[in-house]
Amino acid sequence: MAVDSPPPIDPTRPFRLLVAENEFEFELLLATLVRDGLPLAAHRVETQGELRAALERDWDAVIAAHRLPELPAMEALRIVRSRRPALPFLVVSGSGGEESAVSAMRSGADDYLVEGRLARLAPALLNAMAIAHARRDREQALHALERSERRLRELYAHLESVVDEERARIARDVHDDIGGALTTLRFDLSWIERNGDPASAERARCALRTLVGVMQSAQRIQRNLRPPVLDAGLVDAMHWQVGEFRRSTGIDAVFEHNVDTLELDETRAMTVYRVLQESLTNVARHAQANAVRIDLLVGAEELSLEIADDGVGLSAKALEKAGSFGLRGLAERARRAGGWIDASRTERGSCVLLSMPLRATAATSAAASSGGRPHEASAEPETAQ
Repeated sequence: MAVDSPPPIDPTRPFRLLVAENEFEFELLLATLVRDGLPLAAHRVETQGELRAALERDWDAVIAAHRLPELPAMEALRIVRSRRPALPFLVVSGSGGEESAVSAMRSGADDYLVEGRLARLAPALLNAMAIAHARRDREQALHALERSERRLRELYAHLESVVDEERARIARDVHDDIGGALTTLRFDLSWIERNGDPASAERARCALRTLVGVMQSAQRIQRNLRPPVLDAGLVDAMHWQVGEFRRSTGIDAVFEHNVDTLELDETRAMTVYRVLQESLTNVARHAQANAVRIDLLVGAEELSLEIADDGVGLSAKALEKAGSFGLRGLAERARRAGGWIDASRTERGSCVLLSMPLRATAATSAAASSGGRPHEASAEPETAQ
């Protein structure tokens, strides 16, 4: 519902005042306000129907009698808050009961006055209007921030999609163009090795050894650009990633899982794979770890991936470091899939935990589009240790 609150106070314009009161008390209230120099354009109502009809017009504030027979103040407050949530609302009572005042304020009234002490009516009215205006500005700023965050998330999702598509295109080019050319070159060198003179054959054998290394590098680049999630299956792709990490770093890495095959849509499969890839990259660069344990647990409706190392651990400063976006970006991926990521320091090192539903539901789709999490993680994670 749109927030409704008064415009900035303009002393040259009469206050548009809606009053739920009997005729005698209405005249008394108006006389008090006019005596205090407030120009008024007031309207009186005594029933719920009259109040609802009057709320179709614009008002700066509402004043309601506490015990009006057909429209008690609490009922008037309920109606006003349901129609115009930020409209200033003051209660005027014939008695000064503390319990009634507390109840009114807790229900959302901006002030509570006693009929015999109306000297502060004008200041209370002006104060309530100023507070309502400040509340309107604050809520507008919050709405603007929410819109900005939503646009940023949409932009990030678009950029992420573009990057993934570009990676897939480059991977195809590496496979089709560079891979094909290297394969042809290998055939030619093999022919020279078999049919050339001894000197040429020896040079061909040396070139073949170099070529094999180049082909392996091209395959590794291709897999990093487009992980073989769809080709070999997610679990096999994770095994390959862990093996590459183990070979390139010498760090002991153990991968445990309770399923051998796992069918996920591409968004979820890529999220799981990228979380593993980025986490292992973090460990290699920052953790100074001797061992890493990766656990993939798949339940009936949800999966969790935990990457724990025995390194130096995450520091608070590292988590707040500007320009560190690796795991922060992965957290956005997880949100889009309806999941969440938590990166934390443990007694023996650090731990990255991904939790995600196995398939899209209406709830997870809404959470992803709004940027919310089904579960609040301890902190916004980043890529640094």
